[in-house]
Amino acid sequence: QVQLVESGGGLVQPGGSLRLSCTASGSISTIGDMGWYRQGAGNQRTLVATIRRGGSIHYADSVKGRFTISRDIAKNTMYLQMNSLKPEDTGVYYCNADRIGSTIGYWGQGTQVTVSS
Repeated sequence: QVQLVESGGGLVQPGGSLRLSCTASGSISTIGDMGWYRQGAGNQRTLVATIRRGGSIHYADSVKGRFTISRDIAKNTMYLQMNSLKPEDTGVYYCNADRIGSTIGYWGQGTQVTVSS
């Protein structure tokens, strides 16, 4: 099994920055691609960014140029550096990991990000 734990969320002013972390434990060798998702107003789970094991990256249009996803495989950790934060970025951010050669995926418990004055 794989366990994912997010951290780094909090309250920040518009224009500020936060850095989220997702640390994996358990059967780490089974993890392939990873990504960040969020649930904001309307309770819709939306893709924020993905990063393949080989390093290929995709960003949602709404965060492109402001957010940076990275991954340290040796440390079993994925990061999301969020700059120039907007109130629209508010939501619960979830870490996701795909299992290689399986339909099984994993999710963290989420970390709250609130962007407000």
